[in-house]
Amino acid sequence: MKLRIATTQPTASVDARHNGRKVRHLMRQAAAAQAKLLHFPEGFLSGYAKEQIADWDDVDWPAVREELDQVTELAAELGMWVVLGSAHPLTPPHRPHNSLYVISDQGRVVARYDKRFCSNTEITSFYSPGFEPVVFDVDGFRFGCAICIEVNFPQLFAEYEQLGVDCLLLSAWPVDSIFFTKAQAHAAINNYWLSVSVPSQSAHLMRSAVIGPEGSSLASVDAPAEMVVVTLDRDAPEFHIALDLARPWRATANQGDIYRSRRVDDPRSADHTCV
Repeated sequence: MKLRIATTQPTASVDARHNGRKVRHLMRQAAAAQAKLLHFPEGFLSGYAKEQIADWDDVDWPAVREELDQVTELAAELGMWVVLGSAHPLTPPHRPHNSLYVISDQGRVVARYDKRFCSNTEITSFYSPGFEPVVFDVDGFRFGCAICIEVNFPQLFAEYEQLGVDCLLLSAWPVDSIFFTKAQAHAAINNYWLSVSVPSQSAHLMRSAVIGPEGSSLASVDAPAEMVVVTLDRDAPEFHIALDLARPWRATANQGDIYRSRRVDDPRSADHTCV
């Protein structure tokens, strides 16, 4: 009924070697804090286009691959899941995906989420879109993935609720402070935890944080720290209404039978002009 996760707020660089070392440093810190899953920002390993990368030819792709391999090896050593943002190269001349690698505690990339709703600049100049949701299970908790501007598309977050997600992992490089309010709304509406991981470059707008299933900010990263650890607890009394009452009721309401079975045949109902 409980699971410890860690959400990061590291400084992103264009150097994949530096980023890989930072990932492994934070993995060791998270393991010392007994976290089972560690969450990173958008594009962290490779560097993020459009903010950092102007041309994909500038990326050291062999270094990205080698650093990812070292991360997977350490994940197996530590028995930790890692969700790591990175560009994922495709066969030329196709543009990369903007992705999240899901690395298991066995040291394997078991899934990859490819950003579905890219910004105008991303889709016209930098990335190829993805088209599928991704869910995975860790010790009885189900996780889903989303990236940055997708916070503006509520249908994605509703889809993950229907897929039984307990916690949504939202990796981002936000450019406005309203982003966090939107994330809180999705958590509260869908009654699941939501982890937001951003780079330190965005911390003046919002901080990396874990949001509760009723929309509260449970914990956030305070500089100079680069990580916060939170325990997801299904039995916590403060989440009883959100998890045990609101979420199942909303699922019933969305199905609609409870309303259709009570539909009345009454002329005063059918006539929307009567008073």
